[in-house]
Amino acid sequence: MNWRKETWIYDPENHMDQFAKRMKYGANPVPIWIREDLFRIFYNVRDEQNRSYITYLDYNIVEKKIISLPGKLLVGPGLRGTFDDCGCSLGSVLDLGDKCYIYYLGWNLPRNVPWMNTIGMAVYDKKSDSCEKISPAPIMDRSSVDPLSISYPFVLKRDTGYQMWYGSNLTWGNTTPENYDFEYVIKHAESDDGIHFHRDGRICIQGNNLADRVFARPAVLLEDDLYKMWYTYRGETYRIGYAESRDGLNWTRMDDKAGIEADALSARENGEICYPFVFRHLEKLYMLYCGRRYGLTGFGLAVMADDERAGTPIL
Repeated sequence: MNWRKETWIYDPENHMDQFAKRMKYGANPVPIWIREDLFRIFYNVRDEQNRSYITYLDYNIVEKKIISLPGKLLVGPGLRGTFDDCGCSLGSVLDLGDKCYIYYLGWNLPRNVPWMNTIGMAVYDKKSDSCEKISPAPIMDRSSVDPLSISYPFVLKRDTGYQMWYGSNLTWGNTTPENYDFEYVIKHAESDDGIHFHRDGRICIQGNNLADRVFARPAVLLEDDLYKMWYTYRGETYRIGYAESRDGLNWTRMDDKAGIEADALSARENGEICYPFVFRHLEKLYMLYCGRRYGLTGFGLAVMADDERAGTPIL
């Protein structure tokens, strides 16, 4: 696979005025199709206290142009003491017609570890352009198989139910604000209704050594009975990895086939790339992605360059 970087869609420095108060970052982009070549891209911004909110913009993917920036904050921090009182970071958006299920991770900042995440959900109504959390509590909390922290859910709807891939913290290690030495993997869960998920602790993506221990924000595409996953992983810097599976449970990592690398000379990337989301429009495969510092400089668009039906099974 070979991705061609097309354009930079959103730069927070150029769009500060869209919100009632100063917002920074543009992270975790997720698109849904609206009509013709128009997509609604949901993404995260942060306030001056570094708390994350979910908002959106409308984008013409052929003209490479932002059509509207409503400046609407759809999902934000919960009440003090709730699972998401320090912010809501976007995982995935499931388009179900008149409504969308928005899956996100909620942030808490405890005393003894850097953070604690659990998974929440909101429902977006397209007709009223409004969003409401389904509960002040998470839909997936810590458990006996995930006792530390869970994050960044991606949910796929199938005829047999719903599948989720999510991040899970195995260890914290010796952590400092400058050097997080923890182990994070990607696991799998299932649901009949897209709200109540059950899991057995199955690990789908895991590192091989001390320099390959952190995995986050999976994005899964199912084509021709082949699951394809793009994700963020970290060694010295954040980068984008790739894996394939026939059943969604047993995965083969093929990071060398991810087909996209960070530009060390780019001010927006500066050698770091993360948070991919891959989707198809007509016969082309597109990727939204962030550059340095987890979306500090916003997000860009890439297109698969070498094969319009990209991702021909390679297992």
